[in-house]
Amino acid sequence: MYRTLSILAFAAANAAGAAPLDLRDIHLDHQPRTSQEADRISGVTRPTSDFSAPEQFEGHPAGAATVRARTDADAFSQPSANMSFEDELDFKLGNGLFRKLWVSSPSSTLASDGLGPLFNARSCQRCHLKDGRGHTPENAEDGRVSMFLRLSVPAGPDAEMTDIERYLAKLDGAVQRTRPDPVLGGQLQDLALAGHPVEGQMDVTYETIAVSLSGGETATLRRPTYSISGMGYGPLREDLLTSPRVAPQMIGLGLLEAIPAQDILANADPDDADGDGISGRAQIVWSDEFGAPMLGRFGMKAGMPTIREQSAHAFAGDIGISNPLMPNPAGDCTPTQKSCVDAPHGDGDGRGTEIDEAGLDLVTFYSQNLAVPARRDPGSPEVLKGKEVFYESGCTACHTPKFVTHRLNDDSPQSFQLIWPYTDLLLHDMGEGLADHRPEGRATGREWRTAPLWGIGLTRQVSGHSYLLHDGRARSLLEAILWHGGEAEAARTRVVEMPPEERAALITYLESL
Repeated sequence: MYRTLSILAFAAANAAGAAPLDLRDIHLDHQPRTSQEADRISGVTRPTSDFSAPEQFEGHPAGAATVRARTDADAFSQPSANMSFEDELDFKLGNGLFRKLWVSSPSSTLASDGLGPLFNARSCQRCHLKDGRGHTPENAEDGRVSMFLRLSVPAGPDAEMTDIERYLAKLDGAVQRTRPDPVLGGQLQDLALAGHPVEGQMDVTYETIAVSLSGGETATLRRPTYSISGMGYGPLREDLLTSPRVAPQMIGLGLLEAIPAQDILANADPDDADGDGISGRAQIVWSDEFGAPMLGRFGMKAGMPTIREQSAHAFAGDIGISNPLMPNPAGDCTPTQKSCVDAPHGDGDGRGTEIDEAGLDLVTFYSQNLAVPARRDPGSPEVLKGKEVFYESGCTACHTPKFVTHRLNDDSPQSFQLIWPYTDLLLHDMGEGLADHRPEGRATGREWRTAPLWGIGLTRQVSGHSYLLHDGRARSLLEAILWHGGEAEAARTRVVEMPPEERAALITYLESL
């Protein structure tokens, strides 16, 4: 029913020549909120001004789904605490598929063949190590880099507009039109099966930048420059747009997916009507599964509407594995790469595609239920002081502390939970320093989705490093803050100018999340 309503709304908007920003949660079987519930939720999620003690339930950032904070590298690999015993089996099966190493075709291992022929990894776990952040070339374990370049080129004037481009053009009056590179596709594939050339290798160099802080302190930032070498498919186009991406942590995704779209849209202020300098915008993407525009939630620029679609695109683009939503057996290979397209693939057996519907559903379920660990020491004086600094510096204007998820009808662990993700899931202009100059859907080359902060203090414990931001350029929480610009420039300036003890308390607070 939800899918039909959304498609009809989309058609009506196009017929009327206007596209109202009324995005329905067609991916969820949920109950509408009563006015009493809405009032109660509004009170619960209102930002606090009392920093004398932790707020009620603050120590459990994922509500009843929160798990005990472990002290080992498996802290991000636990199932939702409120999951049923029966569902734990599906979680473990999904974990097995998430960790599974795919092999080339043809193979006697029929359930695991179909890798590539061009790819970035042989498994999901290969990029999302321990379900945490990936590794850049300089901190890769045994050479296992979990980072790649997104690719696109400007759409030519004769390129037919897509459904989502028509929708956005009517919504915004204009649309940034790009397409995958006609030779290399949507991302640079740095691995290939025997007999196939790789597309190329991502190279990165750094320029160091010194930043003076109050109290005589100094921080050193690294400005990266990216290039591509070892081209296997001809020279690069002069108009090629690239964007580096490090695999993000996986925790709490199902809870982010269950936040009502209208609660997210309520925080959007594209014209800065309140004059606070913060102009969050909703990303709007076309859903392959539902055939309708949806709110983008996942990815560095919120380019995916659901975890299932995010998983399907990752299987196809990262591993070259076809699936029900992305059935091309050659993955990200383009028609120009004829040897890749014509190579043996693993979609000729009973699965239909190289991973079938059941397998995709299990990986989706696993990804939805990787649990958020409990806070560490939320009541310590240093953490509470840092929380006050975080709020008073304006960080909560984008890193929204609290939401309440939909009341779902399927007894999901994500149903009706008070959560603390510290994100508004909106697009924000982060300034020239972080700009990749590559538009993606509604996002400009300077806009990024606000990253969730829950679990950020466990990055080193889980991933073995503390490299942050979309490309891992920041080696610490302080460096990540100092890269903020654009809409976050005022908050960054406050951090630079505040007394050193307040800056230290802020970092302690973030490490407790």
